[in-house]
Amino acid sequence: MNRISLTDTVDVSRIIYGMWRLGDDADTSPAHVQAKIEACLAQGITTMDQADIYGGYKAEEIMGAALKQAPALKDQIEVVTKCDIVIDAGRHAGAEVKHYDTSRAHIEASVDASLRLMGLDRIDLLLIHRPDPLMDHHETGRTLDDLVASGKVRSVGVSNFRPWDWSLLQAGMDTRLATNQIEVSLAALDPFTNGDIAHLQQHGVPVMAWSPLGGGRLMDSAGGPQLHDLMTQMADAHGVDNAAIAVAWLLAHPANILPVMGTNTLSRIATLADALKVNMSRQAWYQLYTAALGHEVP
Repeated sequence: MNRISLTDTVDVSRIIYGMWRLGDDADTSPAHVQAKIEACLAQGITTMDQADIYGGYKAEEIMGAALKQAPALKDQIEVVTKCDIVIDAGRHAGAEVKHYDTSRAHIEASVDASLRLMGLDRIDLLLIHRPDPLMDHHETGRTLDDLVASGKVRSVGVSNFRPWDWSLLQAGMDTRLATNQIEVSLAALDPFTNGDIAHLQQHGVPVMAWSPLGGGRLMDSAGGPQLHDLMTQMADAHGVDNAAIAVAWLLAHPANILPVMGTNTLSRIATLADALKVNMSRQAWYQLYTAALGHEVP
Protein backbone atom coordinates (compact mmCIF):
# COMPACT_ATOMS: atom_id res chain seq x y z
CA MET A 1 0.00 0.00 0.00
CA ASN A 2 1.26 3.47 -0.86
CA ARG A 3 2.11 5.86 1.94
CA ILE A 4 1.58 9.61 2.18
CA SER A 5 4.02 11.96 3.89
CA LEU A 6 2.43 14.40 6.33
CA THR A 7 5.75 15.89 7.45
CA ASP A 8 9.42 15.15 6.96
CA THR A 9 9.22 12.62 9.79
CA VAL A 10 5.64 11.33 9.72
CA ASP A 11 3.94 9.33 6.99
CA VAL A 12 0.70 7.38 7.07
CA SER A 13 -0.93 4.56 5.16
CA ARG A 14 -3.12 5.51 2.19
CA ILE A 15 -6.15 4.09 4.00
CA ILE A 16 -6.58 4.67 7.74
CA TYR A 17 -8.45 2.53 10.24
CA GLY A 18 -10.93 4.57 12.27
CA MET A 19 -11.59 3.50 15.87
CA TRP A 20 -14.54 5.72 16.73
CA ARG A 21 -16.76 2.65 17.15
CA LEU A 22 -14.24 0.54 19.02
CA GLY A 23 -16.19 0.73 22.27
CA ASP A 24 -19.47 -0.17 20.53
CA ASP A 25 -18.36 -3.70 19.72
CA ALA A 26 -19.81 -6.50 21.82
CA ASP A 27 -16.24 -7.78 22.20
CA THR A 28 -13.77 -5.16 23.39
CA SER A 29 -11.24 -7.68 24.71
CA PRO A 30 -7.53 -7.03 24.06
CA ALA A 31 -7.35 -10.16 21.90
CA HIS A 32 -10.19 -9.01 19.64
CA VAL A 33 -8.78 -5.49 19.28
CA GLN A 34 -5.39 -6.99 18.52
CA ALA A 35 -7.00 -9.10 15.80
CA LYS A 36 -8.46 -5.94 14.22
CA ILE A 37 -5.09 -4.20 14.19
CA GLU A 38 -3.39 -7.26 12.74
CA ALA A 39 -6.06 -7.54 10.03
CA CYS A 40 -5.24 -3.95 9.07
CA LEU A 41 -1.50 -4.57 9.09
CA ALA A 42 -1.92 -7.58 6.80
CA GLN A 43 -3.14 -5.12 4.12
CA GLY A 44 -0.57 -2.43 4.78
CA ILE A 45 -2.97 -0.28 6.82
CA THR A 46 -0.71 0.95 9.60
CA THR A 47 -2.43 4.15 10.74
CA MET A 48 -4.98 4.00 13.57
CA ASP A 49 -7.34 6.95 14.11
CA GLN A 50 -8.47 7.67 17.66
CA ALA A 51 -9.86 10.58 19.70
CA ASP A 52 -10.04 11.16 23.42
CA ILE A 53 -13.85 11.47 23.25
CA TYR A 54 -14.48 8.22 21.34
CA GLY A 55 -16.55 5.76 23.32
CA GLY A 56 -17.26 8.35 25.99
CA TYR A 57 -13.50 8.69 26.62
CA LYS A 58 -13.05 4.89 26.68
CA ALA A 59 -11.76 3.93 23.20
CA GLU A 60 -8.15 4.92 23.81
CA GLU A 61 -8.07 2.76 26.94
CA ILE A 62 -9.54 -0.19 25.01
CA MET A 63 -6.84 0.16 22.39
CA GLY A 64 -4.19 0.57 25.07
CA ALA A 65 -5.14 -2.74 26.65
CA ALA A 66 -4.51 -4.47 23.32
CA LEU A 67 -1.14 -2.75 22.88
CA LYS A 68 -0.17 -3.74 26.42
CA GLN A 69 -0.94 -7.37 25.56
CA ALA A 70 0.95 -7.17 22.25
CA PRO A 71 3.54 -4.39 22.68
CA ALA A 72 5.31 -5.26 19.41
CA LEU A 73 2.36 -3.68 17.59
CA LYS A 74 3.43 -0.23 18.80
CA ASP A 75 6.38 -0.23 16.42
CA GLN A 76 4.18 -1.23 13.47
CA ILE A 77 1.52 1.46 13.67
CA GLU A 78 1.05 5.22 13.63
CA VAL A 79 -1.45 6.61 16.12
CA VAL A 80 -3.68 9.61 15.41
CA THR A 81 -5.75 11.08 18.21
CA LYS A 82 -7.76 14.24 18.83
CA CYS A 83 -8.74 16.54 21.65
CA ASP A 84 -10.80 19.62 22.64
CA ILE A 85 -14.38 18.25 22.83
CA VAL A 86 -15.74 18.17 26.38
CA ILE A 87 -18.97 16.35 27.23
CA ASP A 88 -20.56 15.13 30.44
CA ALA A 89 -18.96 11.67 30.39
CA GLY A 90 -15.90 9.77 31.57
CA ARG A 91 -13.17 11.98 32.99
CA HIS A 92 -15.23 15.07 32.18
CA ALA A 93 -18.35 13.84 33.99
CA GLY A 94 -20.15 16.82 35.45
CA ALA A 95 -19.50 19.18 32.55
CA GLU A 96 -22.43 21.59 32.54
CA VAL A 97 -22.53 21.98 28.77
CA LYS A 98 -20.91 20.35 25.77
CA HIS A 99 -18.10 22.64 24.70
CA TYR A 100 -14.67 22.93 23.13
CA ASP A 101 -11.49 23.67 25.06
CA THR A 102 -8.32 24.67 23.22
CA SER A 103 -6.57 26.10 26.25
CA ARG A 104 -3.01 25.03 27.05
CA ALA A 105 -4.08 23.30 30.24
CA HIS A 106 -6.75 21.21 28.52
CA ILE A 107 -4.65 20.22 25.50
CA GLU A 108 -1.66 19.21 27.62
CA ALA A 109 -3.86 17.23 30.03
CA SER A 110 -5.58 15.49 27.11
CA VAL A 111 -2.26 14.52 25.51
CA ASP A 112 -0.92 13.16 28.79
CA ALA A 113 -4.12 11.13 29.28
CA SER A 114 -3.96 9.77 25.72
CA LEU A 115 -0.35 8.70 26.14
CA ARG A 116 -1.13 7.02 29.44
CA LEU A 117 -4.30 5.25 28.30
CA MET A 118 -2.75 3.91 25.09
CA GLY A 119 0.60 3.14 26.73
CA LEU A 120 2.53 5.19 24.19
CA ASP A 121 5.70 7.25 24.40
CA ARG A 122 4.46 9.63 21.72
CA ILE A 123 1.48 10.44 19.51
CA ASP A 124 2.25 10.46 15.80
CA LEU A 125 -0.47 12.97 14.90
CA LEU A 126 -2.53 15.12 17.25
CA LEU A 127 -5.60 16.88 15.84
CA ILE A 128 -7.70 19.68 17.31
CA HIS A 129 -11.05 17.96 16.93
CA ARG A 130 -13.40 20.90 16.32
CA PRO A 131 -12.97 24.64 15.73
CA ASP A 132 -13.29 26.47 19.04
CA PRO A 133 -15.06 29.88 18.76
CA LEU A 134 -13.26 30.87 21.97
CA MET A 135 -9.80 29.81 20.77
CA ASP A 136 -6.85 32.06 21.53
CA HIS A 137 -4.80 31.08 18.47
CA HIS A 138 -1.58 32.33 20.05
CA GLU A 139 -2.04 30.16 23.14
CA THR A 140 -3.25 27.12 21.20
CA GLY A 141 -0.55 27.51 18.57
CA ARG A 142 2.26 27.82 21.12
CA THR A 143 0.90 24.79 22.98
CA LEU A 144 0.98 22.66 19.84
CA ASP A 145 4.49 23.91 18.98
CA ASP A 146 5.68 23.03 22.50
CA LEU A 147 4.16 19.54 22.34
CA VAL A 148 6.07 18.84 19.12
CA ALA A 149 9.28 20.25 20.61
CA SER A 150 8.82 18.08 23.72
CA GLY A 151 8.60 14.88 21.66
CA LYS A 152 5.21 13.93 23.08
CA VAL A 153 3.67 14.63 19.68
CA ARG A 154 5.38 14.15 16.30
CA SER A 155 2.99 16.23 14.19
CA VAL A 156 -0.17 18.28 14.61
CA GLY A 157 -3.23 19.08 12.54
CA VAL A 158 -6.92 19.85 12.79
CA SER A 159 -10.31 18.30 12.14
CA ASN A 160 -13.50 19.88 10.80
CA PHE A 161 -11.78 23.25 10.28
CA ARG A 162 -12.77 25.65 7.53
CA PRO A 163 -9.99 27.42 5.61
CA TRP A 164 -10.27 30.56 7.76
CA ASP A 165 -10.09 28.51 10.99
CA TRP A 166 -6.98 26.81 9.60
CA SER A 167 -5.34 30.12 8.67
CA LEU A 168 -6.06 31.62 12.09
CA LEU A 169 -4.46 28.76 14.00
CA GLN A 170 -1.54 28.46 11.60
CA ALA A 171 -0.82 32.19 12.09
CA GLY A 172 -0.08 31.47 15.75
CA MET A 173 2.28 28.56 15.09
CA ASP A 174 5.79 27.78 13.89
CA THR A 175 4.96 24.12 13.24
CA ARG A 176 3.20 23.44 9.95
CA LEU A 177 -0.26 21.95 10.30
CA ALA A 178 -0.11 18.51 8.70
CA THR A 179 -3.72 17.71 7.76
CA ASN A 180 -7.39 18.54 8.18
CA GLN A 181 -9.78 15.65 8.81
CA ILE A 182 -13.16 16.56 7.29
CA GLU A 183 -16.32 14.78 6.24
CA VAL A 184 -16.11 14.05 2.53
CA SER A 185 -17.64 11.29 0.43
CA LEU A 186 -20.12 10.68 -2.37
CA ALA A 187 -22.71 11.56 0.28
CA ALA A 188 -20.90 14.74 1.39
CA LEU A 189 -19.82 16.62 -1.74
CA ASP A 190 -19.61 20.21 -0.49
CA PRO A 191 -15.86 20.14 0.26
CA PHE A 192 -15.16 19.72 -3.44
CA THR A 193 -16.74 23.10 -4.25
CA ASN A 194 -16.81 25.18 -1.04
CA GLY A 195 -13.06 25.71 -0.86
CA ASP A 196 -12.20 23.15 1.83
CA ILE A 197 -10.33 20.72 -0.43
CA ALA A 198 -9.04 23.47 -2.75
CA HIS A 199 -7.41 25.24 0.21
CA LEU A 200 -5.62 22.11 1.37
CA GLN A 201 -4.66 21.06 -2.14
CA GLN A 202 -3.22 24.52 -2.81
CA HIS A 203 -0.96 24.19 0.22
CA GLY A 204 0.02 20.59 -0.48
CA VAL A 205 -1.73 19.30 2.63
CA PRO A 206 -3.23 15.78 2.50
CA VAL A 207 -6.92 15.55 3.37
CA MET A 208 -8.18 12.99 5.88
CA ALA A 209 -11.77 11.97 5.11
CA TRP A 210 -14.06 10.82 7.88
CA SER A 211 -17.27 8.92 7.10
CA PRO A 212 -16.13 8.03 3.55
CA LEU A 213 -19.15 5.73 3.21
CA GLY A 214 -21.61 8.41 4.28
CA GLY A 215 -22.38 6.72 7.56
CA GLY A 216 -23.34 3.57 5.63
CA ARG A 217 -25.76 5.36 3.29
CA LEU A 218 -23.56 4.55 0.29
CA MET A 219 -23.89 0.84 0.96
CA ASP A 220 -27.59 0.76 0.08
CA SER A 221 -30.16 2.82 -1.79
CA ALA A 222 -30.38 5.34 1.07
CA GLY A 223 -27.71 7.29 -0.78
CA GLY A 224 -29.96 7.43 -3.85
CA PRO A 225 -31.07 4.56 -6.10
CA GLN A 226 -29.30 5.87 -9.20
CA LEU A 227 -25.99 6.21 -7.37
CA HIS A 228 -26.41 2.82 -5.69
CA ASP A 229 -27.15 1.07 -8.98
CA LEU A 230 -24.13 2.68 -10.66
CA MET A 231 -21.83 1.78 -7.77
CA THR A 232 -23.10 -1.79 -7.84
CA GLN A 233 -22.42 -2.06 -11.58
CA MET A 234 -18.89 -0.76 -11.11
CA ALA A 235 -18.31 -2.99 -8.10
CA ASP A 236 -19.41 -6.08 -10.01
CA ALA A 237 -17.13 -5.16 -12.91
CA HIS A 238 -14.12 -4.90 -10.60
CA GLY A 239 -14.97 -7.85 -8.34
CA VAL A 240 -15.31 -5.69 -5.22
CA ASP A 241 -18.15 -4.27 -3.14
CA ASN A 242 -19.73 -0.81 -3.15
CA ALA A 243 -17.53 0.35 -0.29
CA ALA A 244 -14.43 -0.21 -2.41
CA ILE A 245 -15.93 1.92 -5.20
CA ALA A 246 -16.74 4.75 -2.78
CA VAL A 247 -13.21 4.70 -1.39
CA ALA A 248 -11.56 4.37 -4.82
CA TRP A 249 -13.50 7.48 -5.88
CA LEU A 250 -11.83 9.42 -3.06
CA LEU A 251 -8.41 7.93 -3.74
CA ALA A 252 -8.58 9.06 -7.37
CA HIS A 253 -8.63 12.73 -6.40
CA PRO A 254 -5.29 14.58 -6.73
CA ALA A 255 -5.58 16.16 -3.26
CA ASN A 256 -4.24 12.97 -1.60
CA ILE A 257 -7.45 12.14 0.26
CA LEU A 258 -6.91 9.63 3.06
CA PRO A 259 -10.16 7.73 3.83
CA VAL A 260 -10.67 6.87 7.49
CA MET A 261 -12.53 3.56 7.48
CA GLY A 262 -14.35 2.38 10.59
CA THR A 263 -15.86 -1.05 11.12
CA ASN A 264 -15.83 -3.57 13.96
CA THR A 265 -16.36 -6.62 11.74
CA LEU A 266 -13.17 -8.56 11.08
CA SER A 267 -14.36 -9.78 7.69
CA ARG A 268 -15.03 -6.18 6.63
CA ILE A 269 -11.69 -5.00 7.99
CA ALA A 270 -10.01 -7.65 5.82
CA THR A 271 -11.43 -5.98 2.68
CA LEU A 272 -10.65 -2.34 3.48
CA ALA A 273 -7.83 -2.27 0.93
CA ASP A 274 -10.01 -3.61 -1.92
CA ALA A 275 -10.37 -0.04 -3.18
CA LEU A 276 -6.79 -0.28 -4.41
CA LYS A 277 -7.95 -2.87 -6.95
CA VAL A 278 -10.12 -0.28 -8.71
CA ASN A 279 -8.73 1.85 -11.52
CA MET A 280 -11.03 4.88 -11.42
CA SER A 281 -11.04 6.71 -14.76
CA ARG A 282 -11.96 10.39 -15.06
CA GLN A 283 -15.23 9.51 -16.79
CA ALA A 284 -16.11 6.94 -14.12
CA TRP A 285 -15.32 9.52 -11.45
CA TYR A 286 -17.69 12.01 -13.06
CA GLN A 287 -20.36 9.39 -13.57
CA LEU A 288 -20.41 8.80 -9.82
CA TYR A 289 -20.20 12.51 -9.07
CA THR A 290 -23.13 13.22 -11.38
CA ALA A 291 -25.22 10.45 -9.84
CA ALA A 292 -24.42 11.75 -6.35
CA LEU A 293 -25.34 15.31 -7.34
CA GLY A 294 -28.55 14.13 -8.95
CA HIS A 295 -27.96 16.25 -12.05
CA GLU A 296 -25.33 17.03 -14.67
CA VAL A 297 -22.48 19.36 -13.84
CA PRO A 298 -23.09 22.87 -15.23
